[in-house]
Amino acid sequence: MRVFNVGSGCKTVLKICMWAVMLAVQKPCRADKPSYPVGVTTVQLTDSSRTDAFTHRARQLVTDVWYPAEDAARQLPDVKLSSFYPAPMPAEISEFFRKGFGMEAGGHEVDATYRMHAHRDARLRRGKWPVIIFSHGNGGFRYQNTFWFEHMCALGYIVISADHTANAGITALPEGVVKMQASERLHSSIDRVADVRFLLDSATAWNSDSKNRFYKKFDLTSPCAAGMSFGSMTAVKVADVDSRFKLVIAMSGAYPEHTKFTVPTLWMIGTEDRTIGIIGNNIVRGHHAKQQGPSVLFEMKNGGHFSFTDVPQFNPQFGDGAGKGKRWAGGAEFNYTSAATTYQMINEVTARFLAAYQRGDKAAVAAIGQNRWPDELTLDVRNAAAAAVKTPGDK
Repeated sequence: MRVFNVGSGCKTVLKICMWAVMLAVQKPCRADKPSYPVGVTTVQLTDSSRTDAFTHRARQLVTDVWYPAEDAARQLPDVKLSSFYPAPMPAEISEFFRKGFGMEAGGHEVDATYRMHAHRDARLRRGKWPVIIFSHGNGGFRYQNTFWFEHMCALGYIVISADHTANAGITALPEGVVKMQASERLHSSIDRVADVRFLLDSATAWNSDSKNRFYKKFDLTSPCAAGMSFGSMTAVKVADVDSRFKLVIAMSGAYPEHTKFTVPTLWMIGTEDRTIGIIGNNIVRGHHAKQQGPSVLFEMKNGGHFSFTDVPQFNPQFGDGAGKGKRWAGGAEFNYTSAATTYQMINEVTARFLAAYQRGDKAAVAAIGQNRWPDELTLDVRNAAAAAVKTPGDK
């Protein structure tokens, strides 16, 4: 794994070899027609303004940046999951996959079962692209939603996603491996919001640094905070406290406390979610009902908590969104919606939402409630035309 250190004026460590890039504004792909190849690179960030409560060092974030790549990237090999960790893979990480996902061969099996289509360290495509900052779930990891990252980047977005150290399932720092620490949950609820804000600070600094690989690559007019589960809670919270985030995509979770009901928000839940349960789903439904700005409630009738992740790639029978489950009402056994259909629904609806409220596409606003899967999905839309942002990079 090649790990770069990129820095900023916000007290980040700067140790990256970069090349000069030309800037050209490109018209984005249609919301439903991904066409760009995708690149991914891994950076090691240090926020020296914070001391990590677990490591007792400056807060470190292993971070992936996913982006539209040049056409030549199609000639490169697809990225392997093992490349997200040091080589050779540390025994602790291999054991994590064995115990967590039932892989008998542990980490050595993941490259055979976990498929991605991005290309590591491919050259960035010319252009300036809207930014999504993603926060993973409790015990998750920064690449847990690659099905979504790759789709969004192929449409012309950049996704930045970090391991929340000591809350990610497992993280390989330069000093060693850090496993999830249940005792750090309270600290993580605070750290996560600060992490997401720091990632936006870093992107802002890279964007104005002529020596940086990402110089003038980010359209920061309307950053999107996105996340899943604990990360969904994080995304909603960060938009409450940081006005730089102009829209939210919240997959499976929200704190009961929520204050900023004007920010365009896509709420996503699974009716049969066994992790946040009926109470958690009702919290999300309640926030949607109170929304004053644009709000879309995406509810999968046969969806569970891990429907919104890559978990089915690790174990198709994992449960709570992968394989079989039992209904809350009556306890009858049923099959969760297949990963292929689930990902198609998530990708299409989120792409339309981003086109509408991050890129200001009026046609996407008009079509925001279209539902091609009425047997699997309900979509409820409120205040669709209340706001639409036009970014300078769009034509």
